Amino acid sequence: MPTNRPFARVLDRLKAVGLRPTRQRLALARLLFEQGDRHVSAEQLHDEALQANVRVSLATVYNTLHQFTTLGMLREVVVEPGRSYFDTNISDHHHFFFEDDGQLQDIPGERVELARLPEPPAGTQVRRVDVIVRLGGSKS
Repeated sequence: MPTNRPFARVLDRLKAVGLRPTRQRLALARLLFEQGDRHVSAEQLHDEALQANVRVSLATVYNTLHQFTTLGMLREVVVEPGRSYFDTNISDHHHFFFEDDGQLQDIPGERVELARLPEPPAGTQVRRVDVIVRLGGSKS
């Protein structure tokens, strides 16, 4: 009878993209992926790690988030220069951005229709279109 390894899903996820499951990667992946789909900044994840008694530097958090993004485990959502969130939902979708409190909310991909895109520059191709709808006022 196989034993259910702790953190097996997160461990398998790291191995599936070819990452060695170091203690810090495993801890950060657990914080990111075991709570369902979410949007998190590097600073938020760093704070969560410290609260969970995971000793990790902010630089390591940034490096890990960018590594996970490069490998397709996360999507980076840049809401303004120098301000990014990392999205655990990597499906085709867009976002509402609540400017007053900095929160993101998913918009299903099929809910946004684009009538026409400009031709991309020579030698390039469109990989993805990200729509961020900026909102002011309070969420209801």
